[in-house]
Amino acid sequence: MWVTPGARSSELAGVADGRLRIRLAAPPAEGRANAELVRFLADLLDVPRAAVGVVAGGRSRRKLVRLSGVTLDDARRRLGL
Repeated sequence: MWVTPGARSSELAGVADGRLRIRLAAPPAEGRANAELVRFLADLLDVPRAAVGVVAGGRSRRKLVRLSGVTLDDARRRLGL
């Protein structure tokens, strides 16, 4: 996943190079962008925030996210992929 912090609003920005691109309405400081990413994905996928976790890339735009409580097919469908 490729994340761009500091956007006007949090939104899906499509897929590029096989990665989901997300724009976040949070600055890349003090973990705010990661917290917004977790909130945004949890709301979008209709899962609790505890079911979403940043596994790798906490200080990078390129992130690996863990999801619990949703299958890959359900996640793709809910994300419109």
